[in-house]
Amino acid sequence: MTRLPLQAVLFDMDGTLVDTERLWWEAVEQVAGRTLTEADRPDVLGRAVEHTADWLAAATGAPAAGLARALHREFADRVRTGIAPRPGALALLDALAREGIPTALVTASPRAVADTVLAALGTHRFAVSVTADDTGRTKPAPDPYLAACRALGVDPAACVAVEDTETGVASAEAAGCAVLAVPSLAPVPAAPGRTLRTSLEGVTVADLRALLPHRLRVMTWNLWYGGTKVRDHRAKQLKAITETDVDVVGLQETNGTAARELADALGWYVHEAGENLGVISRFPVTARLGDPDVGFYGAAGARVRIAEGVEADIWTAHLHYTPYGPYEAAFDALPAAGLVAHEEVRLAQLRDALERIGDSGPAGPVVLVGDFNCPSHLDRTDAPWPVTKAAEAAGFADSYREAHPDPVRDPGHTWSPVHAEHEDGSGRPEPQDRIDYVLHRGGLRVLDSRTYVRGTPRPWPDVEDNAWPSDHAAVITTFVVTEK
Repeated sequence: MTRLPLQAVLFDMDGTLVDTERLWWEAVEQVAGRTLTEADRPDVLGRAVEHTADWLAAATGAPAAGLARALHREFADRVRTGIAPRPGALALLDALAREGIPTALVTASPRAVADTVLAALGTHRFAVSVTADDTGRTKPAPDPYLAACRALGVDPAACVAVEDTETGVASAEAAGCAVLAVPSLAPVPAAPGRTLRTSLEGVTVADLRALLPHRLRVMTWNLWYGGTKVRDHRAKQLKAITETDVDVVGLQETNGTAARELADALGWYVHEAGENLGVISRFPVTARLGDPDVGFYGAAGARVRIAEGVEADIWTAHLHYTPYGPYEAAFDALPAAGLVAHEEVRLAQLRDALERIGDSGPAGPVVLVGDFNCPSHLDRTDAPWPVTKAAEAAGFADSYREAHPDPVRDPGHTWSPVHAEHEDGSGRPEPQDRIDYVLHRGGLRVLDSRTYVRGTPRPWPDVEDNAWPSDHAAVITTFVVTEK
């Protein structure tokens, strides 16, 4: 699956589902006492009653409150006697109902008018309705669409909004929805990511699904010597990948053959680099990036084609494990300056990776994943951990911390699900830290990020029968591709 699943369709009312914009235009003309012109459209169409009343008050000197009451009255009278569904509207609503896709009515009209329209269309057709009375701000602010998504329990990025005015389109786009614009009285300009149709006639559910953005779900996973510490490790690795429905996996500690064997078993594409790194992808690999003979530590990347004209670069990195800062902080009480100084090898390795990423071709979405073997400056305050700071300075955002900004509430530890005690036999607790990352820059928006461990692993050394064949937790981030 390369697009987000369609979770809901959110319909504007006036001019989109029903031909009420003509009625509203007539009501405003009646209250204004004159014929409206093209110049009046921005203050009449797609606006809340209060906005138009304020506009008329400024022009006429009449009290805005009285004008608003008159507009409500004139419009409601016309709606009760002259409402008519727009061509194709009922057919599309029925098609969505047959496929079990919920719908919402999202309008800048007041509740009294919306309820009249709902009664005419059938209240059963909509799971939710949001009117000008239900939010502090109405269109073009995103509030009405965000309120509808909250009420439905859906993500705006997985919804299509159907609108007919530039004001409504601006509201839906600001909320993060895909937009189908079907202009009625006023034109809606074309814009990137915006789809225009002249009518709802012939619009299908498949057409709406095709408007949603592409999904990219990326996993980083240190396989722990290829998984060889655990019995049936390859089958368990495959189960973890298929159960999480990831699209691309950046691998470390592949033990030479794991990337190829996993890709072959899945029917996926693969880029193997050196003895330790690999990228496997359900999407075609169009370019192999970095040094193909990289050593045990370093970075390698693959460019993957998510869809026609939509590509992203996925890099996997493994940085040296020693000296290990959390041990030096916990066991040796090394001060901050010493901790930072001992990151110099990892910092050099990351800078080399960043340079290779910069040299790899045209700018576009980039994901850098890996086992960095160091904490993040976003998690710990005992030192200004320089490796993750360098990635941030290069424009990379930490997807897990974007999704979970509080490191106390959501520590996101990836080291280690099998080491509760330090393995030197002293009985000291093993420092638990987040050292595996999914970073990104350019053309991607985080929908969700989480750590992943299958089952409840038994601690080292009794790991042979664990369902989870690694000593690291994986990290899985789901992105929306926002640019090609």
